[in-house]
Amino acid sequence: MITYAIYFTFSCFGAGLLMNLYKIATAKGVGDRVLALDTMVINAIALMILYGLALGTEVFFEAAMIIAMLGFVSTVAYARFLLRGNIIE
Repeated sequence: MITYAIYFTFSCFGAGLLMNLYKIATAKGVGDRVLALDTMVINAIALMILYGLALGTEVFFEAAMIIAMLGFVSTVAYARFLLRGNIIE
């Protein structure tokens, strides 16, 4: 029964990734694209954790934490670039 739940959540998060990809392609503002990219990172993290649950390994949880930190730093850096025009002062 848990395998069916994992397959269902894989399909839900996969659909979410496709919707975010559509939003990136059709967004009018740059801020909307940044938010869609950040949401894609969150969905990718969720997919990695689900894959780790499906395989029963802990390696994917550690990789998800690293990707979460990189996603946060990249979102902050891109927002700072949009606001100030430079990243490093």
